[in-house]
Amino acid sequence: MKFAVIETGGKQYKVSEGDIIKIEKLSDENKVGDKITFDKVLLIDDGKTTKIGSPYIAKAVVSATLEEEGKDKKIHIIKFKSKSNYSKKIGHRQPFNKVKVEKIA
Repeated sequence: MKFAVIETGGKQYKVSEGDIIKIEKLSDENKVGDKITFDKVLLIDDGKTTKIGSPYIAKAVVSATLEEEGKDKKIHIIKFKSKSNYSKKIGHRQPFNKVKVEKIA
Protein backbone atom coordinates (compact mmCIF):
# COMPACT_ATOMS: atom_id res chain seq x y z
CA MET A 1 0.00 0.00 0.00
CA LYS A 2 1.47 3.31 -1.11
CA PHE A 3 1.51 6.18 1.36
CA ALA A 4 3.18 9.54 1.83
CA VAL A 5 3.86 11.98 4.63
CA ILE A 6 3.03 15.58 3.73
CA GLU A 7 3.38 18.87 5.57
CA THR A 8 0.68 21.54 5.49
CA GLY A 9 -0.45 24.13 7.99
CA GLY A 10 2.56 23.43 10.23
CA LYS A 11 1.48 19.82 10.76
CA GLN A 12 2.44 16.49 9.19
CA TYR A 13 -0.10 13.99 7.84
CA LYS A 14 0.29 10.37 6.70
CA VAL A 15 -1.92 9.96 3.61
CA SER A 16 -2.79 7.21 1.14
CA GLU A 17 -4.69 7.44 -2.13
CA GLY A 18 -8.42 7.74 -1.44
CA ASP A 19 -8.01 9.09 2.11
CA ILE A 20 -10.13 12.00 3.33
CA ILE A 21 -8.22 14.12 5.85
CA LYS A 22 -9.10 17.21 7.87
CA ILE A 23 -6.36 19.85 7.59
CA GLU A 24 -5.83 23.44 8.66
CA LYS A 25 -7.71 25.96 6.55
CA LEU A 26 -6.05 26.82 3.26
CA SER A 27 -6.30 30.25 1.65
CA ASP A 28 -9.68 31.75 0.78
CA GLU A 29 -9.03 31.51 -2.97
CA ASN A 30 -9.65 27.71 -2.91
CA LYS A 31 -13.27 26.65 -3.42
CA VAL A 32 -15.00 23.28 -2.95
CA GLY A 33 -14.12 21.00 -5.87
CA ASP A 34 -10.77 22.63 -6.64
CA LYS A 35 -7.64 20.55 -7.21
CA ILE A 36 -4.90 21.11 -4.64
CA THR A 37 -1.27 19.99 -4.86
CA PHE A 38 0.94 19.47 -1.84
CA ASP A 39 4.60 19.79 -2.79
CA LYS A 40 6.04 19.54 0.74
CA VAL A 41 6.36 15.74 0.70
CA LEU A 42 8.59 14.36 3.44
CA LEU A 43 8.36 10.62 2.71
CA ILE A 44 6.95 8.24 0.09
CA ASP A 45 6.64 4.47 0.61
CA ASP A 46 5.26 2.11 -2.05
CA GLY A 47 5.71 -1.16 -0.14
CA LYS A 48 9.08 -2.02 -1.69
CA THR A 49 11.12 1.18 -1.53
CA THR A 50 11.06 4.20 0.74
CA LYS A 51 12.12 7.69 -0.33
CA ILE A 52 13.00 10.09 2.46
CA GLY A 53 13.51 13.78 1.77
CA SER A 54 15.94 16.16 3.35
CA PRO A 55 13.70 17.93 4.27
CA TYR A 56 11.45 17.47 1.19
CA ILE A 57 11.55 15.11 -1.78
CA ALA A 58 12.27 17.00 -5.00
CA LYS A 59 9.55 16.76 -7.69
CA ALA A 60 7.22 14.75 -5.43
CA VAL A 61 3.61 15.87 -5.46
CA VAL A 62 0.43 14.73 -3.72
CA SER A 63 -2.73 15.73 -5.59
CA ALA A 64 -6.01 16.21 -3.74
CA THR A 65 -9.51 17.64 -4.18
CA LEU A 66 -11.11 20.06 -1.74
CA GLU A 67 -14.25 18.31 -0.43
CA GLU A 68 -15.55 20.57 2.34
CA GLU A 69 -14.89 23.78 4.27
CA GLY A 70 -16.13 24.23 7.80
CA LYS A 71 -15.52 24.96 11.45
CA ASP A 72 -14.80 22.51 14.27
CA LYS A 73 -16.78 22.20 17.46
CA LYS A 74 -16.56 25.17 19.79
CA ILE A 75 -13.97 25.03 22.53
CA HIS A 76 -14.31 27.21 25.62
CA ILE A 77 -11.41 29.08 27.19
CA ILE A 78 -12.03 30.19 30.76
CA LYS A 79 -9.77 32.60 32.64
CA PHE A 80 -10.36 32.96 36.36
CA LYS A 81 -8.54 34.66 39.20
CA SER A 82 -9.75 33.99 42.70
CA LYS A 83 -10.34 36.77 45.23
CA SER A 84 -10.15 39.51 42.59
CA ASN A 85 -13.61 39.27 40.97
CA TYR A 86 -12.15 38.41 37.56
CA SER A 87 -13.47 35.77 35.22
CA LYS A 88 -13.62 35.65 31.45
CA LYS A 89 -15.11 33.06 29.09
CA ILE A 90 -14.12 32.92 25.42
CA GLY A 91 -15.26 30.53 22.68
CA HIS A 92 -13.30 29.56 19.58
CA ARG A 93 -14.13 27.50 16.46
CA GLN A 94 -11.11 26.52 14.37
CA PRO A 95 -11.72 26.60 10.59
CA PHE A 96 -10.72 23.49 8.62
CA ASN A 97 -10.74 21.97 5.14
CA LYS A 98 -11.47 18.35 4.25
CA VAL A 99 -9.48 17.08 1.27
CA LYS A 100 -9.59 13.77 -0.58
CA VAL A 101 -6.18 12.48 -1.71
CA GLU A 102 -6.33 11.52 -5.39
CA LYS A 103 -2.77 10.67 -6.44
CA ILE A 104 0.70 10.30 -4.93
CA ALA A 105 3.50 10.94 -7.44
